[in-house]
Amino acid sequence: MGRGSTSRSAGAFRAPLLAVLAAVLTVAGCAADGSRAARAPSPSADSPSPQVTSDVELCTSIVSHWSREVLDGRGYGDYQSMGMSGGQYDILREVVDAARAARRQGGQDIGMLMERQAREGCVAWYRSGGPGEGPWR
Repeated sequence: MGRGSTSRSAGAFRAPLLAVLAAVLTVAGCAADGSRAARAPSPSADSPSPQVTSDVELCTSIVSHWSREVLDGRGYGDYQSMGMSGGQYDILREVVDAARAARRQGGQDIGMLMERQAREGCVAWYRSGGPGEGPWR
């Protein structure tokens, strides 16, 4: 027997061995996926459900944030670069104008004033229809 017959014999032995090894690893992998340790915990009745942010809350948050930035001289670009709608930007301008006037008069707690006015503006805006209402819808 020459060198060629030995390699054929070894090759004939390796192919079924690799097939069996692959099958064992596949079965072992499937068993691990179905095992208790690998399973993700199921949600329980005690876990909190995700909260949905209302349109008014989202509007208030974005208008309050950018109002503080603009008041402190850190605002940039136009309303679209801030991620705001035209209506939200109108509210922002009113909030910043009121905050500047309060600052000139030495008003205290301007942050709370801005938050309250942003909320009131957003509530009124969404009460009257908000975005999507009017000639551009």
